[in-house]
Amino acid sequence: MVNFETLFIVLPVLTINFGTQPRLETAKSYSSLLCSTRARISLRITTYGALRVISLIGQKYGSKVELTRGWAYVLQPTPELWTLTLPHRTQIIYSPDISLIIHLMELRPGNVIIETGTGSGSLSHSLIRAIRPNGHLYTFDFHEQRVSIADTEFKKHGLNDFVTLKKRDVCLEGFGEELKYQIDAVFLDLPHPWLAIEHTTVALKKTGGKLCFFSPCIEQVQRTCTKLIYKGFIEIHTYECLQREMNVQYRSLPLLNLECLKYKHISEDIVQKNEKRKQEEKFLTVTHAYSLPGHTGFITIATLPPNYAFK
Repeated sequence: MVNFETLFIVLPVLTINFGTQPRLETAKSYSSLLCSTRARISLRITTYGALRVISLIGQKYGSKVELTRGWAYVLQPTPELWTLTLPHRTQIIYSPDISLIIHLMELRPGNVIIETGTGSGSLSHSLIRAIRPNGHLYTFDFHEQRVSIADTEFKKHGLNDFVTLKKRDVCLEGFGEELKYQIDAVFLDLPHPWLAIEHTTVALKKTGGKLCFFSPCIEQVQRTCTKLIYKGFIEIHTYECLQREMNVQYRSLPLLNLECLKYKHISEDIVQKNEKRKQEEKFLTVTHAYSLPGHTGFITIATLPPNYAFK
């Protein structure tokens, strides 16, 4: 149920999020965030008409809200909605790739993980959801402004207890002594991921762990995999995730009546009887999309065995 603690507005579908400093954020579509204000707003003018914000309080998630020129649904905030509406500061990773990354890294509540290349924070929100309530995400980015904005967003979304954001070039400086042998899994989204492999082996727990990296070019994958093999990683696999839509629907097709073949000479009476017997039957059919979304990147997963395996 909507309350003043969780209010975040997105149109044409509404999601609500009020924190300690209530605010209203409105998106014209899933792809753009229009504006944000920290003041409590009683009336909001949208593309679909006027919205009385106070009328949303107490509404159940999924309920339909009438506007002056249309309507919208109230949805609970999710990482998927944030991925669709966030302001792009960098190229982001979308939900199909994110779902595969989380699956391959075998993330679960309580994991302590590292993400390099915070960027716009698209993946970060999904990673945090996977490891909550007692896990923690350490995310790094070398760009000071991106770090500052991402930190503000994490606090606005109430996630600051589950994430630590640091400005650092991990390829040169590593992840820090405090994370030595403390990490369950590492994700790399870097132009040169092979430069961070050495630091990853020191960060992963002595019992082993997972390393996953996302690269748009196959040459990056080849060079990084060579380094992974050299450092003793095993079970190295590379995937490409393409989401293919299928349209499932019932279609009515006429049944073919072959009773007339029993007779050598077909009379008009037989033809009329056959026409009366014509029936249709519904069949469940599947049609595939004519085109697939373009290439986004290659996702590579590798396993670092426990330390005793090297002895």
